[in-house]
Amino acid sequence: MLLRNSRVLLLLIIVLTFLHSALLAQTPSSPDQQPAESPQSSSQPSKGQTSPPPSEASPSPNQKAPSEDSQADNGVFVFKKEVEEVMLHATVADDKNHLVTNLDKSAFTVFENNQQQTITSFRHEDIPVAMGIVIDNSGSMREKREKVNRAALNLVRSSNPQDQVFVVNFNDEYYLDQPFTSDINKLREALEKVEARGGTALYDAIVASADYMKKNAKLQKKVLFVVTDGEDNASRESLEEAVRRLQEENGPTVYAIGLLGEEKARRARRALETIAQRSGGIAFLPRTLDEVDSISSNVAHDIRNQYTIGYKPTTPKSAGGYRAIHVEAKAKGYNKLVVRTRSGYYPGQEHGPS
Repeated sequence: MLLRNSRVLLLLIIVLTFLHSALLAQTPSSPDQQPAESPQSSSQPSKGQTSPPPSEASPSPNQKAPSEDSQADNGVFVFKKEVEEVMLHATVADDKNHLVTNLDKSAFTVFENNQQQTITSFRHEDIPVAMGIVIDNSGSMREKREKVNRAALNLVRSSNPQDQVFVVNFNDEYYLDQPFTSDINKLREALEKVEARGGTALYDAIVASADYMKKNAKLQKKVLFVVTDGEDNASRESLEEAVRRLQEENGPTVYAIGLLGEEKARRARRALETIAQRSGGIAFLPRTLDEVDSISSNVAHDIRNQYTIGYKPTTPKSAGGYRAIHVEAKAKGYNKLVVRTRSGYYPGQEHGPS
């Protein structure tokens, strides 16, 4: 009888111990013992970037993070590139100088330093642009600014509403009169800051604008729209240095309008054509001021109808040195196609966002 009572007592102790342990496991920890939770960040991803969905866990040190190309974008305009990819923005025209906008990836062949490259990404769509409007404000431009300003604003209106635009006015100095914005009223106010005095420091203004764009642009595609009526006579920088800055990796494409007149034409024409051609743009040399507005419409059409081509160079970027680029296009139904893009680049010089 005593033995039986002892066994019952032992069994009761075991049950009570189990129940006590279960109750302790369900009791909330004290505030000091709760795991810390990271507050949700209030900052939003910048334009041209995407955040991974909340369900995606961060990769462990032994896991490879997904590449940018594998992450979903916001469905609007995000253009992603891998770090080692060279990006080209190319315009294609036929033998009658009409834009050709119906080509696919197979139509293109890319050469770097005469070596054929493998195209790794390809797009033909209207993506937003980081654009700088760089306008001559020297004394000789006083009577021309009204029509030039109108053409510049029409260029902005004809562009993607998500473009980001800044304004630089220059004479013998350059002035950032409006940082990046998409507000047309702010851009108009900046263009109306006309002092029209002094000389023409075109190269300085281009170098400063390219540097500002490299440091502040949040969009991968970059353009400078430049209007001047004279030869550079006040810059500290040279034409060669201006071209080199434009040819840094992912530098801007330049569309230039020269309101030159015969007495200024030769050297100024050569400078504008060199700057534009090396960057993949066009130099326009209208005979009259009235042509400027239609030129700005042509520039907008050109920008909006480019192909974006990416490739990973066979020579590592760490090797340095200038890389010459040549792009060809062939397609049925066309006798000859001309591809306009940048003529080359200096690798490893681009520090802005991808």
